[in-house]
Amino acid sequence: MLRADEIPDELWELIEPVLPAGGHQGRPWNDHRLTLEGISWRFRTGSPWRDLPEHFGAWQSVWERHRRWSDDGTYLRMFAAVRAAAPERDEQLRSLLSVDSTIARAHQHSAGARHEGHTGGPVE
Repeated sequence: MLRADEIPDELWELIEPVLPAGGHQGRPWNDHRLTLEGISWRFRTGSPWRDLPEHFGAWQSVWERHRRWSDDGTYLRMFAAVRAAAPERDEQLRSLLSVDSTIARAHQHSAGARHEGHTGGPVE
C-alpha cells in the first residue's frame, strides 16, 4: 500500500516559500509537494528511481527535479528554513542529514597502495 501525504502541512508551510516558482523551459512542473514526496519515498525505501510508483509522476521527472534541487541549492534553502523555524532543535535536525557514499568512488591507488606498474586487472 502506498503511503500518501508524507509531508505534514506544518512542514510544507515552511518549505513551500523557498521552492523555485518555475522559470524553466518546457512543460510546466508537476506539483512540488507530490514530487518531494516521491523523492522522500525513493530514499526511504532505497528503491531505484525506475521503481517509483506512478502516483508520483514519471520517475524521470522526479529524478530531474531532485537533480536540479541538488545543484541549485534548493535543498539547502529548505533545510535552512526548517532550522530557522526551530533553532532549539538544531542538533536533532543535523542528525537527519545523510550522504550517499556511492558517489565517492576512488581508484584503488588512491588508498595509498604502492603502484608496482600494474593494476591487477585481468589483462595483466
